[in-house]
Amino acid sequence: MVEESVDGFDAELVKEIEKRDYDNNDNNDKHSSSSSDSEIDNYAILKSARKNRLFGRQKPLHLVLGGGKSADIILWRNKQASTGVFSAATVIWLLFECAGYHLLTFLCHSLIFSLATLFLWSNLASFVNMSPPEFPKITVPEHLLVNFLLWVRAELNRAFITLRDVASGKDLKKFLSVIGLLWVVSVVGGWFSFLTLFYLVFVMLLTVPMLYEKHEDDVDTYAEKAWVEIKKQYAVLDEKVIQKIPILTSQKNHKQH
Repeated sequence: MVEESVDGFDAELVKEIEKRDYDNNDNNDKHSSSSSDSEIDNYAILKSARKNRLFGRQKPLHLVLGGGKSADIILWRNKQASTGVFSAATVIWLLFECAGYHLLTFLCHSLIFSLATLFLWSNLASFVNMSPPEFPKITVPEHLLVNFLLWVRAELNRAFITLRDVASGKDLKKFLSVIGLLWVVSVVGGWFSFLTLFYLVFVMLLTVPMLYEKHEDDVDTYAEKAWVEIKKQYAVLDEKVIQKIPILTSQKNHKQH
C-alpha cells in the first residue's frame, strides 16, 4: 500500500516536472526553472534512496556537482550558458591549437582592441550624440581569493600526504595503483598536446554527466554488474598471485601481529 502511494506520487511529480520544463522552454522564466530544478532534485533523491547508484552516492547528480549555476551548466539545464561556455572553449582551442596563436599574443591583441575601442568611443561620443562608456569598478573580493588559495593549499597538502604514503613502502597495492595511473596519464599525454588534452577533458565534463543523468538507471545497473565481476576477478588474482608475493605476505603477517 505504501509502495503504491509512493509510485503514484512519483508519477504525479514526473508529470508536474515535465509540465514545468515545457513552460520553461516557452517562457524562459528563471524562477520557474529554479523551482523545476528543485523538484527534479527531490525526485532524484526519492529514486536514489531505492536504488544502488554509481560510487554508492545517495544524492542526485545535480547536488553532487554543487547544485548551483555550475551544475546547471555542466548538466545543460541552462542551455544558453552551457552553449556559450562550450563555444568559447572551442574557439580558444581552435585559436591556440589549430591556428597556432600564442597566449601572450592573444592577450596583447585583445587588450589593444578593447582599449582602442573604448578610447575612440570616449572621445567620439560627444560628436555623435552618444553617451560615453561607463567603466565598471572591478575588484577581486578578498574572501574569494582567500577561499581559492585555501582550497589550493588543502589539495596540495593532500597530494603530498598521498605521495608520502605511497613512497613509504607500506602499501604495495597503492604504490602499484599510483604507478599504473601515472603511466596511463603519461601515455595519453604523449598522444595529445596539453591544450588538446585539457580541451578533451573539458568536453567530457560537459557531455558525460549530462548523458549519465539521462541514462543513469541503465548505467548504474551495468556498472553494478561490472563491479561484481571485477571483485570476482580480483579475488581470483589475489588468491593466485598477490598472496604469493613475499612483500605482501610479510606485511599481512606484520599487521596481524
